[in-house]
Amino acid sequence: MSSLSANEDCLGWAARDASGVLSPYSFNRRAVRSDDVSIKITHCGVCYADVIWTRNGHGDSKYPLVPGHEIVGIVQEVGSNVNRFKVGDHVGVGTYVNSCRDCEYCNDEEEVNCVKRPVLTFNGVDDDGTITKGGYSSYIVVHDRYCFRIPDDYPLASAAPLLCAGITVYSPMIRHKMNQPGKSLGVIGLGGLGHMAVKFGKAFGLNVTVLSTSISKKQEALTLLGADKFVVSSDQEQMKAEAKSLDFIIDTAAGDHPFDPYMSLLKTGGVLVLVGFPSEVKFHPASLNIGMKTVSGSVTGGTKSTQEMIDFCSAHKIYPNIEVIPIHYANEALQRLIKRDVRSSLNEDYSIEGEGGSD
Repeated sequence: MSSLSANEDCLGWAARDASGVLSPYSFNRRAVRSDDVSIKITHCGVCYADVIWTRNGHGDSKYPLVPGHEIVGIVQEVGSNVNRFKVGDHVGVGTYVNSCRDCEYCNDEEEVNCVKRPVLTFNGVDDDGTITKGGYSSYIVVHDRYCFRIPDDYPLASAAPLLCAGITVYSPMIRHKMNQPGKSLGVIGLGGLGHMAVKFGKAFGLNVTVLSTSISKKQEALTLLGADKFVVSSDQEQMKAEAKSLDFIIDTAAGDHPFDPYMSLLKTGGVLVLVGFPSEVKFHPASLNIGMKTVSGSVTGGTKSTQEMIDFCSAHKIYPNIEVIPIHYANEALQRLIKRDVRSSLNEDYSIEGEGGSD
């Protein structure tokens, strides 16, 4: 089997400036090294992170920028030292593609917390000084440590959102022991992260309450996702009726919102985990101190927990709710995320050939 050339064109879609507008873009991936896996990308999830960085939301975007960090595909080549994967395997790549591999967190397979910071899948600086480019592209080359095995019977399109949205809620749920049957879980927000938290909660045997400001999501929560209860969080009477009823809360809301009303829903010793990024977190000390409550934060997860999550989803037949779209619809998809015109999780179909886009 011949090695891929470092000069072989990779076809992708990139933003050239802070307008965030994507257009076809040809670039080079590195040649496959001894520990690398080359993956033909079949699907890549559309994440709000793609909106942020294509539009220079953090002021550090490096253009041309190829977004996408929920990547799945098929192995097309492996390096000489790679034993975990073989050509033809279904694999995934998440939010980071490298780390120091030497700190206490890397040694514990919690690379997302690497002391030197993990190398992000796109817009990061890799160990060779190159800028990483993500999954809105035809293939990717990644060190095998940061690749995940996708079971053959798990749909690749459904696997993509697991690699950010899925692991972002699964990781803190396991860390805070939110997998105890009979306990009660509240989920704030019902987007890509929130709907996965509901699915995991039900699989763990929890009593799940969805907390949302939008009554329009009630049927989705109760009928489609199987939540046990739906509470309109802007309704003070409904919230008061749920006081001290929840063992755990997963807060997936990205926008600014008050925290004291949600803290009042926790039982003594209850835990609220924040996985969204509002501009500030503010609550009265009494909301925390009285009742010995805990507020925790979390991002995605390490390689060990990510593979465990994928295997758990496969074993329990947990699938994200997705919409599959062609690559040339990418700009419209990002606009829909901005307008919140998406039910749960939007997924891109990337079987890119020719001029960089196919159905």
